[in-house]
Amino acid sequence: MNELFDEGEFIHLNLEEISDLTSTGGYDAIIQYLNDGKRICKEVEEFMKARASVEEKYAKDLLGLSKKVCGHSEMNTLKKSLDIFKLQTEHVSLSHLQLAQSMREEAKKLEEFREKHKEMRKKVMEQQMDTLHKQKSSQFRKTIETKKTYEQKCRDKEEADQNVNRNTNTHNAKHIEKLYAKLQQAKQNAEEADRLYQLSVNTLAKVRDDWLKEHINACETFENLAMERIAFLRNAVWTHLNQLSQQCVTSDELYEEVRKSLEQCDVQTDIEHFVNLRQTGNKPPAPVLYENFYSGQKSSTGSPTSPLPPPVARYTGCHLSS
Repeated sequence: MNELFDEGEFIHLNLEEISDLTSTGGYDAIIQYLNDGKRICKEVEEFMKARASVEEKYAKDLLGLSKKVCGHSEMNTLKKSLDIFKLQTEHVSLSHLQLAQSMREEAKKLEEFREKHKEMRKKVMEQQMDTLHKQKSSQFRKTIETKKTYEQKCRDKEEADQNVNRNTNTHNAKHIEKLYAKLQQAKQNAEEADRLYQLSVNTLAKVRDDWLKEHINACETFENLAMERIAFLRNAVWTHLNQLSQQCVTSDELYEEVRKSLEQCDVQTDIEHFVNLRQTGNKPPAPVLYENFYSGQKSSTGSPTSPLPPPVARYTGCHLSS
């Protein structure tokens, strides 16, 4: 018998149960463990769905932010960098939307896995083990009842036998005949009770063997389900974390495009671009002359015209780097 219980850890859990035929302590412990596992799968599934909703909301908010005016009136190299900045922000938001969808797909896989295990547990528990447990308990009670009946009939036979022995010397033949008749009936009743008791014990042994066989199969099935659940849940969380890590890499790659653009942004070039685009001339406006009303002559008055200021040394600028 012990060799049968060396095939799986879950079967070891039920060794104590075998000592009490009506006990389901070990089996109940396994079922509780499986139910806890089912609940944990559901919790992880709900976590992933909630995280996907967080990513989706963040993506939509970020997408809306990328559509807002940002540096619209800027020009030249900085304008190009700001346009790329908005574009890559939009790409980042779209990547988060894709991440949310991927998370929902993983949560769906976990849901399908959980439902599949639910059906397998239900099949083993309801269609096999629950029925056998009821049969085992019912036959055990019946066996105990037939045993009590057998023991009582044996006591009745002993009592009838003692009555015959006590009345051996009685001269009342009719009374002796009656006692013998009771003794014979008591013996028949005891023999019949013995037969029914042995039959009940044999039936219980058959039920026990059937239950034990299915019990071992159920333990092995449940152990396999538990191992699959742990492995699947471990891999699901691992995949979830890989998705988050990949999102960080994707975002950094998109932001790198903005940094590369900013490296091409040149302060001096942008200043010269603005001057060349908006310049109105290289001469100052002419001075306003005094015109005499009577003579019509024009002349300058006040302080003499100031010479042009010396040219301002242009800022050599610097190249931005990341």
